[in-house]
Amino acid sequence: QVQLVESGGGLVQAGGSLRLSCAVSGRTFSSYTMAWFRQAPGKEREFVGGISWSGGTSYVDSVKGRFTISRDNAKNTAYLQMNSLKPEDASVYYCAARRGSIVSRARNEYDDWGQGTQVTVSS
Repeated sequence: QVQLVESGGGLVQAGGSLRLSCAVSGRTFSSYTMAWFRQAPGKEREFVGGISWSGGTSYVDSVKGRFTISRDNAKNTAYLQMNSLKPEDASVYYCAARRGSIVSRARNEYDDWGQGTQVTVSS
């Protein structure tokens, strides 16, 4: 089991940018597939995007072209760069890790989760 700690959330105006970080404990980060999910009040937690251990990425359609996921295996950290933010992007963002090599969009495929970081977008 690993521990995940998100940071970088905050308040931003619509059209602005934020970069979220997910620091992962453990010596096997490079073998994990990482993903970002988000959950708005009253809604289910939804997949945003993910990056496999080999660097392959997948995104939900609503963020394609605006969000970019990356990872730095030397720093045991995954990132979510969010540009052109919209009010509907406001949510608590969670990072998640799984030992498989494929980016899955299913929450139950992920073994470990962070505590979440709040992103607020003002219009």
